[in-house]
Amino acid sequence: MKFQKIRQYFSAPRINRYLQATGNSQTRANKLYKANLKILQSFHPIIGIMEVVLRNRINDVLSAHFTDPDWIINQKNGFMIHASLRFTYKKTGAVRTNSYLKSEVEKAERRLRKAGLVITSGKIIAEQTLGFWTDLFELHHYRLLLGRPNQIFHSLPSGHGRKEICDELNKIRVFRNRVNHNEPICFNGSVIDLTKAKNVYQSICNILNWIDTDLLRLH
Repeated sequence: MKFQKIRQYFSAPRINRYLQATGNSQTRANKLYKANLKILQSFHPIIGIMEVVLRNRINDVLSAHFTDPDWIINQKNGFMIHASLRFTYKKTGAVRTNSYLKSEVEKAERRLRKAGLVITSGKIIAEQTLGFWTDLFELHHYRLLLGRPNQIFHSLPSGHGRKEICDELNKIRVFRNRVNHNEPICFNGSVIDLTKAKNVYQSICNILNWIDTDLLRLH
């Protein structure tokens, strides 16, 4: 596809960044845009593997913790509404509740009902975003779960714990959203630079390795 068509279909503000980074060369900007797409595509398999493994292992651990294979549904009235999740805004005095997990489960249930599907824990789990699973490692939910999410990691390096896991997952989550929306990942400011993408790739490898060192062989 010629450069002008790319700019027409994907918007000038988005494409002009590639043009600026290549010294206003339409040919090079076209090649850079296509290269960025190929790099985005290359991330899908390993991110997909990581998400499936992460959610399944967390489900195993929390099913055992609650002695309940349907914990993700039943805990809407359990830890997901614990009193410690209520907080007060200092400036306004307004009281709010962190109901993110409960809300995400309920959204999944509504989608399944709308599609005429039977609601099961397996379907609810498959519907959850990476943000849902990452939030289990945020301090407020992690404490309510007595640190159980960390049990999925059998090869954590010395000195690593909840915070390091959470930091890696949040880094991947933000990057994953860029990948899914075909955003540029080949820049540092206006300079062509793949350092950030390489760092995220290493974070994904870290998560998989910390769960099971054999997992990277699937990629």
